[in-house]
Amino acid sequence: MTRTDQPSQEPHVGQLVDTAKVPPWLRQLTGNVSAVTDSVLDRGGDRSRWASMLRRDRRAASVLILFSGSWDADPDYPGGLPADAEVLLTERAPTLRQHSGQVAFPGGSFDPGDDYPVGTALREATEETGLEASSVDVLANLPSFPVPVSNFEVTPVVAHWREPGPVDVVDSAETSRVVRVNLRKMLAAQNRFQVQRSVLGARAYRGPAFFVDGLLVWGFTGGLIAAISDASGWDVPWNHDDVRPLEEAIARAGSPQLSGFPTLSRAVDHGDGDAETSEDAAR
Repeated sequence: MTRTDQPSQEPHVGQLVDTAKVPPWLRQLTGNVSAVTDSVLDRGGDRSRWASMLRRDRRAASVLILFSGSWDADPDYPGGLPADAEVLLTERAPTLRQHSGQVAFPGGSFDPGDDYPVGTALREATEETGLEASSVDVLANLPSFPVPVSNFEVTPVVAHWREPGPVDVVDSAETSRVVRVNLRKMLAAQNRFQVQRSVLGARAYRGPAFFVDGLLVWGFTGGLIAAISDASGWDVPWNHDDVRPLEEAIARAGSPQLSGFPTLSRAVDHGDGDAETSEDAAR
């Protein structure tokens, strides 16, 4: 992400199309997007703490939360989540300076001329994955979330992929993997836990995590998936008391990602204040 001009106005928050155009299993989400923010805040209010740390000149960015799957809801599964429901994720290249190796939604910063946030999210997703944007039905904008280290304010754009097409890595210097992850598999109890990082004996971070298809998903991405699942009624019971050290979870996953927290520990050691470096602190 590079610094650019700001969009001329704040994005609309909420559903963007008639309810009849939204798959039934996504209507609980798109009809009440504030429930995602409520779910995040109910985990302990961390979003308010991070938001207070941001400067007023924060930069605009958006991500595409692209779901695919059958139109009809499954009446036998929580929230009607169909068996073939998937979400599109990327794994950032391990050579990147920031957030290297972390799992993320496709997305990036606003560029002048973008129809923000939808145009930004679709453009970035096309550049990263080769997505054919015309095959995507955009449904709603969620409330924005702060990313403290890079001073971004990220607006998630929710969409449905009515006819999924091929996607793959476009630029290996930016992205190492593009994958469609089955949501039921991701949300299964055996694939869910929490990760935690402590510095000098104090908890610096705790948040939802998933391990699925060889991917460790945590932070902004994992937290947002968890909040969306909660708001949509897709959750199945899982062990919230399963809390694992973040660095240990990264190592056990064989993941190339860096947590970003070494900078935090150095800042604490040198009295430089809170220097949280993970994109995924906004959870």
